[in-house]
Amino acid sequence: MRLVIAECQVDYVGRLTAHLPRAPRLLLVKSDGSVSVHADDRAYKPLNWMSPPCALKEFDLSSEGEKNAELASFPDDAQSAWIVENKAGEQLRIAIFSVELDTAHELGVDPGLIKDGVEAHLQELLAEHIGTLGEGYSLIRREYMTAIGPVDILCRDADGGTVAVEIKRRGEIDGVEQLTRYLELLNRDPHLAPVEGVYAAQVIKPQARTLAVDRGIRCVTLDYDALRGTESKEMRLF
Repeated sequence: MRLVIAECQVDYVGRLTAHLPRAPRLLLVKSDGSVSVHADDRAYKPLNWMSPPCALKEFDLSSEGEKNAELASFPDDAQSAWIVENKAGEQLRIAIFSVELDTAHELGVDPGLIKDGVEAHLQELLAEHIGTLGEGYSLIRREYMTAIGPVDILCRDADGGTVAVEIKRRGEIDGVEQLTRYLELLNRDPHLAPVEGVYAAQVIKPQARTLAVDRGIRCVTLDYDALRGTESKEMRLF
């Protein structure tokens, strides 16, 4: 992982445009090729990012020879430029004016997220009762391993299509992002594609649901007690 703290300006050019004015920020380059731009707030959420697969090209703008047509839109006082482009031709164009820190660290293979007891049990129960997701669903396997971690459940719908399921106790935006990364990877496998996504949780926050729907991911609210075959102790109106 490479970490760069720099005064920079960032422009996203693609299906829409977005501009981050000049300011100090953290640039994160991961081994999977992704690049994200962070401010000193918002917890984990980046200001802008480019998901893999994408390519990063760096240019030294202090050299006269580097200022070609591709770099004409970068500010004249920028020291260097990053152009991050994905397979769809969308770009993050990062103008860097000064660098405070530029360091890289090898983190190795991550063991993955260890789920709490409820999430692990939800996964086990949903695999046993896969029909909860819909009539005609069948299980392929739990913990389907990918290059970026295990998918909670991989199954097939009634039409034989592949479905990847991410399970959370409390469904938030980071879980949608996680499932999105799995879907991007799985859909490159011709033996599985097309792969649909299901985000399943006991409670799904409105922001997470909105993002999931926008990305074509179906949301399912899980009743833990019903899956266990027991009655809930909570009072119900009906």
